[in-house]
Amino acid sequence: MADHPPLRALQQTVESFAQTHWGGDYWPALANLARLTEEVGEIARAINQLHGPKRIKPDEARLDLAAELSDALFVLLCLANSNHSDLQTAFDAMLERYTQREG
Repeated sequence: MADHPPLRALQQTVESFAQTHWGGDYWPALANLARLTEEVGEIARAINQLHGPKRIKPDEARLDLAAELSDALFVLLCLANSNHSDLQTAFDAMLERYTQREG
């Protein structure tokens, strides 16, 4: 495992952002869940534009899938931090379960 596991580093980056810009206070969990739901909808719309039948209207901009995914990731990291969840440990355990299942 790397010295600075990627999810742990991302959680720390978001925590630093929250400290600097929000005084360390995150939105309440249910508000962040609503934000996440909105972001997942935007991911669905972007994928539908790229791979599905969704036609882009003349006055509508094509959504940037990577930007929408990063928006959702940011909210997930906020949820994890505000609930004191270690995503790196949870992700490593999940990957181990998948590896055993597929192996």
